[in-house]
Amino acid sequence: MVLRIRQHPDGARSSFEKTALRVTGTSFYLLAMGLAATAIYNLFTGHKPQTTLPGLIISLISIAMMWLLVWGKRKVGHALSSAPILADANCTMVCIYMSVVLLASSLIYQLTGFGFIDSIGALGLIYFSYSEGKEAFEKAAGMDDCCDDD
Repeated sequence: MVLRIRQHPDGARSSFEKTALRVTGTSFYLLAMGLAATAIYNLFTGHKPQTTLPGLIISLISIAMMWLLVWGKRKVGHALSSAPILADANCTMVCIYMSVVLLASSLIYQLTGFGFIDSIGALGLIYFSYSEGKEAFEKAAGMDDCCDDD
């Protein structure tokens, strides 16, 4: 998307960006449904998280690297005035929250043995994913209202 915008900075982007926003919104909704299904399954089956030192280290590295990605995507998104790139940055934020939930649930499980902590954390991720999906669709609809270059 960045290459397309750079190659045609004055070109019409609304149709392309609306499609990208709709794909992002759909992805957030699918993520929310997958998280809900997994949380419900885990509650009914009594599945408990597994934790290891390598998993905790990987979570910390993942969080740090994704913060850098979010920063870069937001910088580019604002510079190009691109709602889809900014929506992608928000998608990366969901990944950060997932890694934080993984890290926290692993630590809490390790310290307390409370096995359902990951399913409880998933509820927050479901809300965030749904909200971001809704926002992406609202931005796409707003482009319908203001732009007629389709």
